[in-house]
Amino acid sequence: MPRLLGVDIPGNKKIPYALRYIYGIGPTLADRLVKDAGLDPDVRAHELNEEQLNKISEAIVSEGILVEGDLRREVSANLKRLQAIQSYRGIRHRRGLPVRGQRTQCNARTRKGRRKTISQGKK
Repeated sequence: MPRLLGVDIPGNKKIPYALRYIYGIGPTLADRLVKDAGLDPDVRAHELNEEQLNKISEAIVSEGILVEGDLRREVSANLKRLQAIQSYRGIRHRRGLPVRGQRTQCNARTRKGRRKTISQGKK
């Protein structure tokens, strides 16, 4: 398994697909990085030599793209900031509810978690 920016990428996949295993790199960015590095997109990741891996990592650094730990830190800092200023979005994040205006009356099970049954008590 080749290592790129401290992350093991799968060696049996083509480069654009293998790059997506790095947090912060999606399909479009992966294609652009391979093109900027001047590599053949049909080559498998395990076939890359050190020089080619360095070209890809230089392309990531030169474009100023945040990946892995730096990106995770920035995202968590943004969430903490929203919660600290007690914005609507921050409150929704803290409560574990949908943030972007989705309804919660009948759906939102992914965000709210499993149903919590409430006992009826004595009647």
